[in-house]
Amino acid sequence: MVVLAVAVFVMLSSCAFGCSGNTNSSELKLWNIDDQPLAVQLAAVYKELESLRCEQTTAQQQQNALHQMLITTHEKKRTKEVETTLLDYRINHEEEHNLWSSEEDSKPLVDPCYHYTVLDQAWRATNTTTKYKMCDRHAKWKGWYRLFYNGKSLQMPERCVPVNKCGTHAPLWLAGPHPKRRQGVVTRRVCGHWKKNCCAFKSTPIKVKKCRGNYFVYQFTKPTSCYLAYCADINTLVCGRCRRNQSCVSRDKINWRCKRKRRLLSRKIHFFASYPGQLSGKVNKIRYSKVLVNVGRAFNKRTGVFKAPVKGVYQFFFSTHTGRNGRKTDLWLVINGYWVAVSHTHVSSPSTVGSLSTYMTFLRRGALVFVTHNCGSSWANAASMTITFGGSLLAQRK
Repeated sequence: MVVLAVAVFVMLSSCAFGCSGNTNSSELKLWNIDDQPLAVQLAAVYKELESLRCEQTTAQQQQNALHQMLITTHEKKRTKEVETTLLDYRINHEEEHNLWSSEEDSKPLVDPCYHYTVLDQAWRATNTTTKYKMCDRHAKWKGWYRLFYNGKSLQMPERCVPVNKCGTHAPLWLAGPHPKRRQGVVTRRVCGHWKKNCCAFKSTPIKVKKCRGNYFVYQFTKPTSCYLAYCADINTLVCGRCRRNQSCVSRDKINWRCKRKRRLLSRKIHFFASYPGQLSGKVNKIRYSKVLVNVGRAFNKRTGVFKAPVKGVYQFFFSTHTGRNGRKTDLWLVINGYWVAVSHTHVSSPSTVGSLSTYMTFLRRGALVFVTHNCGSSWANAASMTITFGGSLLAQRK
């Protein structure tokens, strides 16, 4: 019974300090429950049950708090995983989009020579006059166009067109030459003829390109006002019949014809000459009288001058051999009056020495080349050929 009394006291004390929060302590007394009345014993049992209920409630609250903390941690971890997945998807999607965008941007432009709209309207011809005037400002221009007349290819006029032609009041003509094929796409001005002024209307510029087959394509734009219309030159119908080895030419921009292109024949130009004797002091032009090679007959042995027969790249060489007098000796290569290269020797001791110089340059047809003896002394004989001059055509140009 003593043990039971102590246990009941401990439980009551725990409940008193843990549940009620009462900090007033009473004097500890050991007592025997069997010695107490029944009402006191029941009160002690009731307090013990209340203490057990209090401990159970506290444990339940702690368990709920721990469960809530676990749920919150799991949700945060799940949310972070979802955010990471979305971020990775966004990055991959943007990279893929950039890749496709860069591929699309890097695609080559469409060649207008193979992607154009046929513009076959008879009223546009330079010899056509209509009652109802047309205006290209009302047209919806888009892309490139090729001019035709009854199914035959032609091009815009390059000269002033009389008023009221081409089915309009002020005909539009190309104020500039058509480009060559190697020029690619070019921009040209367009003028409209009105009141004796060939360029009374300065319309917006257009783009032009020449294509294989001697035809042109145009990127037309809206004219500045009405009534203006683009012309198709009826005189250039012949240009559509020119072959690949022919070009369409005209002197007055009215009458056109197909002309065979001149083939560039490769010319062979080589020469080599020598002076079999001695030179001293200043000699304006060395006359190399002994000519060993003269392919193309461009070197004149009577004057010692080489005259370029064609335009191209040439290479020359010239040499000298000094005497035993110890003086310096200079030979100069002269092209069109300009001294461009020197062959120099200078030996102080009583001996001889030779010198050879080369020079490469671009010459136009008719250029004059020779060698001058500026100072010193040079010697040679028929066998040694130490005073020489020669050259060759390396590459011919158009």
